[in-house]
Amino acid sequence: MRNVRKWLAGCLMGAMAVSFGAAPRPAVAGDAAKPIKALLVLGGCCHDYAKQKDILKAGLEKRANIEVTIAYEPDKGTKKLNPVYEKDDWAKGYDVIIHDECSADVKDEAIIERILKPHKDGLPGVLLHCGMHSYRSKGYPQKTPWFDFTGLPSTGHGPQEPIAITFTDGASPITKGLEGWTTGKEELYNNVAGGVLPTGKVLAKGKQAVKGKDVEAVIVWTNEYNGKAKVFATTLGHNNVTVEDDRYLNLVTRGLLWSVGKLADDGKPAAGAEKK
Repeated sequence: MRNVRKWLAGCLMGAMAVSFGAAPRPAVAGDAAKPIKALLVLGGCCHDYAKQKDILKAGLEKRANIEVTIAYEPDKGTKKLNPVYEKDDWAKGYDVIIHDECSADVKDEAIIERILKPHKDGLPGVLLHCGMHSYRSKGYPQKTPWFDFTGLPSTGHGPQEPIAITFTDGASPITKGLEGWTTGKEELYNNVAGGVLPTGKVLAKGKQAVKGKDVEAVIVWTNEYNGKAKVFATTLGHNNVTVEDDRYLNLVTRGLLWSVGKLADDGKPAAGAEKK
């Protein structure tokens, strides 16, 4: 009988040890949230991308829990495809893509479809400046697959002169509390084909004096692409003086956080997206 009791006691202790050993590790306060993984695609014609890539990466990572991977193409033309797009699964592992490339003459429809495919499936996007003037394929200048993604057809710009920015939607968390400003020399992109598409929403307009007359255009907006992907866009960002402006970087950071669902209603990073 005594041996039986010892055997039962041993079984009980063993079961308890296994049970305790299998218990999950409790959450520890301060465990780091995973960063938002962003792919920054840039390069091509007309801009100082060699410096802007570093300005954007540092600016975004300073403001929120974002990890930026750079895909930079140093070619200065408009025909070179950024090598990052050569694989079908080019967007794998990323939470958001920042399109800042200047690739107007990349027109192969199969390539454009490859670029758009992950966004069609719901991957968020951020479009900066010349990203709006890229991929001018069949249907240009009225309607192209790329314009469906950007949410606002644009075909050209005015001179490099200051742009007075006015935020038109104070309720959006992207613009809440932000005050307009006047940029240094910058390009005002035009709005064509009726302006922002029905899937888009205007957040800011810009006004520029051209030959003594004021020209106004939408310069910041959002778009819902294919009913799935949230897209933030701004045509600002030609010169380094704009790109490195804290007000510009704050705006782009908010737009990116909004696109991935990590922007609180007050315009601050949501829980887990704060800069650690």
